[in-house]
Amino acid sequence: MSEKLLNKIDSPSDLRKLPVQKLARLSDEIRDLMIDIVSHTGGHLAPSLGTVELTLALHYCYNTPQDKLVWDVGHQAYTHKLITGRRDLFGTLRQLNGISGFPRVSESEYDAFSVGHASTSISAALGMARGRDLLKQNHSVVAIIGDGSLGGGLAFEGLNNLGTSSTNMTVVLNDNEMSISRNVGALSKYLTRIMTDKRYNKIKKEIWELLGGTNVGKSIRNILSGFDDALKHMVIPGKLFEDMGIRYLGPIDGHNIEEMIEVFNSLKKYANGPQLVHIITKKGKGFKFAENDATKYHGIGCFSRDTGDVIKSSSQIPTYSEVFGKTMVELAQKQSNVVAITAAMRDGTKLTEFSTMFPDRFFDVGIAESHAVTFAAGLALNGLCPVVVLYSTFLQRAYDQIMHDVALDNLHVIFCIDRSGLVGDDGPTHHGMFDLSFVRTVPGAVMMAPRDENQLRNMLYTAVTKINGPVFIRYPRGCGTGVEIDKEASEIPVGLPETIKKGSGIALISIGDTYKIALETAAMLKKYGIEPTIIDARFAKPLNADFYKTIFREHNMIVTLENNTLTGGFGSSVLELANSLDLKKTPSILRIGLPDSFVEHGDGKLLFKKLGITPEKITEMILMKIKHKSVRRKKLMEAV
Repeated sequence: MSEKLLNKIDSPSDLRKLPVQKLARLSDEIRDLMIDIVSHTGGHLAPSLGTVELTLALHYCYNTPQDKLVWDVGHQAYTHKLITGRRDLFGTLRQLNGISGFPRVSESEYDAFSVGHASTSISAALGMARGRDLLKQNHSVVAIIGDGSLGGGLAFEGLNNLGTSSTNMTVVLNDNEMSISRNVGALSKYLTRIMTDKRYNKIKKEIWELLGGTNVGKSIRNILSGFDDALKHMVIPGKLFEDMGIRYLGPIDGHNIEEMIEVFNSLKKYANGPQLVHIITKKGKGFKFAENDATKYHGIGCFSRDTGDVIKSSSQIPTYSEVFGKTMVELAQKQSNVVAITAAMRDGTKLTEFSTMFPDRFFDVGIAESHAVTFAAGLALNGLCPVVVLYSTFLQRAYDQIMHDVALDNLHVIFCIDRSGLVGDDGPTHHGMFDLSFVRTVPGAVMMAPRDENQLRNMLYTAVTKINGPVFIRYPRGCGTGVEIDKEASEIPVGLPETIKKGSGIALISIGDTYKIALETAAMLKKYGIEPTIIDARFAKPLNADFYKTIFREHNMIVTLENNTLTGGFGSSVLELANSLDLKKTPSILRIGLPDSFVEHGDGKLLFKKLGITPEKITEMILMKIKHKSVRRKKLMEAV
C-alpha cells in the first residue's frame, strides 16, 4: 500500500507540488482522518467535510501565507489546519493546551484572522486589501464566507463598502444552504434561485467550453465580461452582487477541484477589482450520517463513526436548554402573547417543540442578533411578550440595541442567555464570560442566574408574568443538577437572595452555577471549624440593599463566587454596594471568578482547576486571608 499523500503535506507548498489529478485522493484521506479525530474530540464536522476540495483549491492556487485567506466563523477550516503544519497536532483539537477549533492568529502564520463569530470575513479581508494597496504591496486577499453568515448585517456592511471600492479582492461564497440549522430569509431564497436557474448555467457552460477549445477562445473568455453581464441581466433575478459593484462568477461545483482551480487561477491572473465566486458545496460530504443530518453534525460531541450515534453520558438529567424549551411551551400555552425569537439557533436553544406547536409565534431571524433585539422591541411595543434566546457570546453583538432600542423605553423584552460562563472546547470566542458585566450597565434591567434547572423554570415564569421592563436570565451549557422540578412554576421576589444555611463569620455568596462550588467550599471550611453562611444571590441586578446590609453587618468576610469575569461582574456589584452603604464596619470582600483575560479552550472542569476556581483552592485562599487578617490585628494591638 502506497504512503498516504497527506503524510507528505507539511505546508501548502508541498500541496502545490502534487499534480491536480491526485487532489481527489488527498481529499478522501483528509475526510477519513477528520472523521476519525472528530469522533473522539468532537467538533464542527459537517461544515469542514463540505469544504475539503474548496480549501485544497484555494491553497493550491494562492501563495499562502503571503496571499491571505480569511475564513468566516472558522467552522469549515479543519482542512486548512491539516495542510498548514498542524496535521500531527490535529488529535489535540479543542483539547486543553491543544490546537483551537478555529483559526487563530497566535496559532499559525496561515491563520490571517482570528475568528469564531459569523459575518466578519469580508470586512476584515477588505481592511487587509486596502492596507495592502496603501503600502503598495502585491498579494491576493480572499474572504471565504458561508451563505448563512452572508445573511448577517456585518457581511452586508462589508459588501456595501467593497462594492464602492476598486480594490482587487475576492469573496468566495460557500453555499450549502445551511448555517447551523437550515437557512432562513430572503437572501437564502435568492441564492437558491441562482443555483436552480438552468438557463444561465446551461448557456454559460456551453459557451465557456466552446471558447476553451482554442488558445484564442481561452483569451476571449477571459475578457468577455460584457457578454457575461448581458447574459446575467437576462436570466438571473436581481443580479444583487453585480448591482453592488462586485463581479459575480458562478455557481461552481465546490467538489470539482479542477474547475475551481481553473477559476481561481484565472482570477489571480486577470481579475481587477472586487469579485465574488459562488461555490456550491454539500455540508457533511463523505460521511453519510453527516450528509443526512448536517444540523446534528454541525457541532457534535464524540460519536461512533460506524453507527453515527453520539456517545452520551449515562445521565438522564435534562440540560438547562431543554428545561428552558419545555417551560417556554408551558408558558405559551397559558399566555397567548408569549413569542420566541432566535438567531439561527432553533435546535441549539431547544425551541424546536415551541416552533412546531406555535409556528406563528416563533421567529428565526438568521444570523442577525442585532436585528433580533430591535425586532423584539417592535413586538413588545405591540403588547407581545418577546423572549429572545441567544448564546451569551453572541448577545455581545447586540449591546447597542439592548441599550437604545429596549432599555431606553423600558420595554418588556426577556433575554434568555444560553451557554453563559465557560463553555469548554470552543474556547475564547465562545465562552460566555462577560454577560454579567455588560448587562449590569443596562439601566432598569433585572438580571437573574439560576443555581439549578428548577430555579431556571421559576425565573422564566417570573420574568414573563411578574416583571415589566428588560429581563435577563443567564444559564450554563449542559445538564442541570438533577433536582426535582416543581409541577407548577412559582414567583421569585425580584432582587432578593436566598439564605440556604445560616452560619457565622464568613458568608459565601454564589450566583448561578457556582452554587455547587460554594456548598463544597463550605464543607471543607467546616473541617477547620468554620461554618459559613451560604447564600444564593439569584440576582445580579438589582441587589436588595436591606438584605445585603444585614449580611455585611453580621459577617467579617464576604466571599462572592461567579462564572463570569471579575471585571465589572457580580463581585464588583457587591463591592460597590458595600461602599455605598452607611456601614460602621465594612467586611473584607474576596471575589472568586474568571480572570481579566481571554480563557483558552479545553474541558470545563480542567479550565476551572487551571484557573484556581475549585473548593480546595478557594478554601486555601479564605484561610490565608483569615491568617493575614489575624497577623495584621496582632501587629496593630502590639503597636498600641
